[in-house]
Amino acid sequence: MKILVFGVGVLGCNLARNFFRSKKDVTLLARGKWAEEIKNNGLRIKSQLFPHTSTTRIPVITELKPDDVYDVIFVAIRYTQIDSIIEILRANKSKNIVFVGNNTRANETASLLKDKNVMFAFSQSAGHRESNKVVSVDLKKITIGQLVDAPSNEDFIKQIFANTKYKVQYEPNMGDYLLCHAAFVIPAAFACYKTDGNLKRIKKDVVYLNKMIDANIEAYKAIRDAGHEILPDDDKEFEGEAYQKTCLRFFKLMSATVLGKICVSDHAMNATDEMSALNNDLKKFFDKHNAQYPTWKELENECEKYLK
Repeated sequence: MKILVFGVGVLGCNLARNFFRSKKDVTLLARGKWAEEIKNNGLRIKSQLFPHTSTTRIPVITELKPDDVYDVIFVAIRYTQIDSIIEILRANKSKNIVFVGNNTRANETASLLKDKNVMFAFSQSAGHRESNKVVSVDLKKITIGQLVDAPSNEDFIKQIFANTKYKVQYEPNMGDYLLCHAAFVIPAAFACYKTDGNLKRIKKDVVYLNKMIDANIEAYKAIRDAGHEILPDDDKEFEGEAYQKTCLRFFKLMSATVLGKICVSDHAMNATDEMSALNNDLKKFFDKHNAQYPTWKELENECEKYLK
């Protein structure tokens, strides 16, 4: 199976390395300085949990030509960059496309590629990119599937990840999964911007941490009341005490330990354009469905210097 990973951010680099280590026929599409860096010195990934940097000599291309054919293309770029490559993907002969990462408009993205088999995924890796390497934590877990009304890709997904170390969660309703994920992530991004990336400044601020939970619940209510499914299943009882206690524990851990920097603030501080776009899309969704979100607005108002 021929695999192309389009993009050399944290998600794309980890995905390409993991496929390559699993003996998959994988190629990485990179551009500019990063293409030269990987060609000359290999793909270098430093683990934030261990004092080790891996170097992988992975094949690199700098453009996707119309006649290049892959069994599957993983598009691992920022949400704000997707529109810029739609025509490239549309012109290419490859049929199967997987968009990896945040996306609050999955249905719209899929509609732009009507002749393709479009899937979506979210990979549990985080970190940041430096001048010559990626610094990250990669849990080798991925949630992947198609939109709720599209034909199942479960068997094909099993083939893609066969003999890899990934723990794969198949999700047949990735549109709602990603919508809910953004509803959870953006309040955490607000916290990053309130603290200028230093989440330890709110580790004892239980009032603020609870406001983050309240904002998430406001968003989940809007999503549910608009007829969408709350995903993952563990979040369905989001108005219950157990959910709120779990969230509070998570946000305390996020703000008090290095995990917050690794898994949350690194990306939020380096991708303010993406967080702004997701936030704006969610607010349009709330307004379209006449949802009330006062706590969300309160937290957002404290982040004006970062959000567009």
